[in-house]
This record gives sequence, C-alpha cells and structure tokens, in this order.
Amino acid sequence: MMNVETVRDFCLSLPEVTEDFPFDETTLVFRIRGKIFAMIDLENTQWFVLKCEPELAVELRERYAEIAPAWHMNKRHWNQINLFGELPDSLVISMICHSYDAVVSKMPKRMREGLAATGHNITF
Repeated sequence: MMNVETVRDFCLSLPEVTEDFPFDETTLVFRIRGKIFAMIDLENTQWFVLKCEPELAVELRERYAEIAPAWHMNKRHWNQINLFGELPDSLVISMICHSYDAVVSKMPKRMREGLAATGHNITF
C-alpha cells in the first residue's frame, strides 16, 4: 500500500520534480518546472491530491470510493485519493503520472522543451 514516503519517493523520481511548502508548514507540494501537480498534508496523510483531466476525474470518482473531488481545489480538475483505501499501487502511480503529464501538456511549448511524457496510462 502506498504511503506518504512511497508517494514522495515516486513523485521525486519523475524528471525535474521539486518539492516545497508554499501554503503552510504541513502541506507538501510537488512541482514540475514551478507548476503544481500533487499535494499531501503531512498531518493528514490519508488524502493525496492530484490533477486530473475533467472527464477522467469524474470516471475515477464513479468507479472508486477512495477518489473524490479535492477539498479546497477546483473540483473539476483535482481529485483527492484516500491512500488508506484499497486502491492498487499501480493505479496510484498511474494517477501521479497522469497528473504530471497533464500539467506538462498545458505548459507553453518553451517550458515543455526537454520534458517527455511519463508513458503511463490509467487502466482500470
């Protein structure tokens, strides 16, 4: 089962990912070239927040009880994942990659240079 340490390790393994605490001392944020793609509150590690394409976000929420619209975020584009649930690690990893790729794909071309897609697809 994924936990805050394995999530952090995987996020930081992706190309050019950095981490910081821009909001407070407990909300760990992961960025690609300055753009946020993931967040987790270190005081409540149950919930992990990821960006998601809107149609896929709805489909994931309908399919898995552990996935819900992210609290305090644009619910159309952000999901929160219950890491204490029954989601397979492979799905969580695919969702992290999807979030990373979604953020990269929205960057201006000059910012995307040198970054490749992760190659992960979300499979159910």
